[in-house]
Amino acid sequence: MTSKLRRVVVAVDGSEESMNALRWSLRHLNLPNSDSSFTILHVQSPPSISAGLNPGAIPFGGPSDLEVPAFVAAIEAHQRRITEAVLQHALEICHDCSVPIKTRVEIGNPKEKICEAVENLNADLLVMGSRAFGPIKRMFLGSVSNYCTNHAQCPVIVVKGKGDC
Repeated sequence: MTSKLRRVVVAVDGSEESMNALRWSLRHLNLPNSDSSFTILHVQSPPSISAGLNPGAIPFGGPSDLEVPAFVAAIEAHQRRITEAVLQHALEICHDCSVPIKTRVEIGNPKEKICEAVENLNADLLVMGSRAFGPIKRMFLGSVSNYCTNHAQCPVIVVKGKGDC
C-alpha cells in the first residue's frame, strides 16, 4: 500500500489523539520517493463560531448580526497563536523523521475543510485521530473522523490509541 502513496494528509487539532495519529503515520507509512510528502493540516474555526458571535435578534429592533471588530480581532489573534502552537508541536514530532513535511491551515468547519483540502491537494491518504466521544457528545458535536471517512475523496485511516515515531 505505501509504495503508491505520494501525498499523505494528517489532520491535527492539538489533541493528543491527533498527535498520536501523526506519530503513527510517520512510523508506519514509508513514502517512496522525493516527490512524496506529508502535509500537516490544521483547521481553525471562524471567529464568529468560536466566540458564539451570532447572538440572534436583539429585542426591540436592534441589529441581528452584531459583531464587535475589536473582539473579533482578539479572537483571530488568539486562534493564530493556538494554530502556531499546534503546528509547532506537530513539527517537533516530525523533527527526527526524514520525510518532507508541509503545513497547511484552513479556516472553517473542520469536517468540510478537511475534505476540501484532501481533494485540493490530490491526497492519496488522509490520516486522523479519533477522540472517541461517547454517543451523547457525538450526537451534539458530531464526529469529524466519521464525516471524513464518508466524504473524503481518498482512503482514510483513523488512528485510535497511541502511535510512536
